[in-house]
Amino acid sequence: MPEGARRGSTKRGGQAGAYANPLASRDCAAPKHPAYGAAGPRGNGSDISLDLTPVALLDRPGEAQAGPGWSPSPGRARERRMKLSHLDRVVMEIVETEQSYVRDLRSIVEDYLGCIIDCGQLPLKPEQVSALFCNIEDIYEFNSEEFDIYTLYCMNYPNSVSVLRECMENDSLAKFFRERQATLSHSLPLETYLLKPVQRILKYHLLLQELAKHYDKSSPGYDAVEEASITMTAVAWYINDMKRKQEHATRLQEIQRQLVGWTGPELGAFGELVLEGQFRVPRARKERVFFLLSKVVLIAKRRGEAFVYKSHIFCCNLALQENTKDPMSFKISDLSIPKRQHVVQVRNQEEKRLWIHYLKRLIVENHPASIPQKVTGLPHSGLVVVSESPSKVAPYRAHCSSPSGREPEVSSFVPDGAGRQLPWTQN
Repeated sequence: MPEGARRGSTKRGGQAGAYANPLASRDCAAPKHPAYGAAGPRGNGSDISLDLTPVALLDRPGEAQAGPGWSPSPGRARERRMKLSHLDRVVMEIVETEQSYVRDLRSIVEDYLGCIIDCGQLPLKPEQVSALFCNIEDIYEFNSEEFDIYTLYCMNYPNSVSVLRECMENDSLAKFFRERQATLSHSLPLETYLLKPVQRILKYHLLLQELAKHYDKSSPGYDAVEEASITMTAVAWYINDMKRKQEHATRLQEIQRQLVGWTGPELGAFGELVLEGQFRVPRARKERVFFLLSKVVLIAKRRGEAFVYKSHIFCCNLALQENTKDPMSFKISDLSIPKRQHVVQVRNQEEKRLWIHYLKRLIVENHPASIPQKVTGLPHSGLVVVSESPSKVAPYRAHCSSPSGREPEVSSFVPDGAGRQLPWTQN
């Protein structure tokens, strides 16, 4: 990391210890491998430069040798842009927006975090500073093919905003942040700057896809552009999937607190929350609330703000009948307790399609027999089997319904070593 960015944490002795980031122990340090198209800090400055320059700007006699601080006049820059190919303009946008992004990161690290450490008298607790800035320093010095550090930052962002808004309710802290914004001549507050890493990591794949679209496929550099595009698309999927899982985990905790009459284990023991919905069921005066978890279907009814437990079916015993007399219904039952059946009346076909898709998926994942790879494997059937490994591309695609974007078709089959088909029917 540039020297100035570390001044608060490496040159302040006890002061730095007061604001040490406890999250740093989570092995967020980036491996020392260059990112696609990225170069390390140049010289002793704190700007990070990218060695990507459109070819149209290199074939100018006398200008290619200009120093790093050189920039053309506004009129000449406009003239050049008019002459650039679309590909060159895409590359230029990537370079210029990356430079602007890194300047914003530097401002957060040096002008806000560094200043907070310098002041020392602000009524900020160490845990507030850690929550507010998370691992922003690691992102600033980031020079790696692994993008895991962004996942931590993106997951923490809502907490960061919450802490910042809490700080703004304190008169002295609100004054400090307003004065810093005015001193830096920033038109936008710190909250907006803290959002930039989240926005940027989710934009890389769009920029690279646009670049690949206009890149000559016969060019030696096309494979690298295509690989970078695929990698960053996978990263975006992974971050979004982790965010979704975090939101579902929070929701599951809320359900646990509101659940009355359930005597089983903590709901978290049954995996993540996949779907929830409120439906009419025959012979019940009130609608039932269905919570579909990775390993169980939990059925309850509302009573004010609470959920009163009524029944459950473990997914390993779950049977599904897609079509009933009512086209807007489907039936689930418990193979271990045949009389435990529930006809679910949905509101529309899209809702029915969604629930049937995830019920089928969980039946396959929880089926006690050995399921052939051709059925459970994502490349073949499109069924989702979430991997535990965060280091491969597979988990990045963990929430894709199918590679083609279409609803996967699942056929009945006889699993290896089993004498019966999967427990769902269409009639």
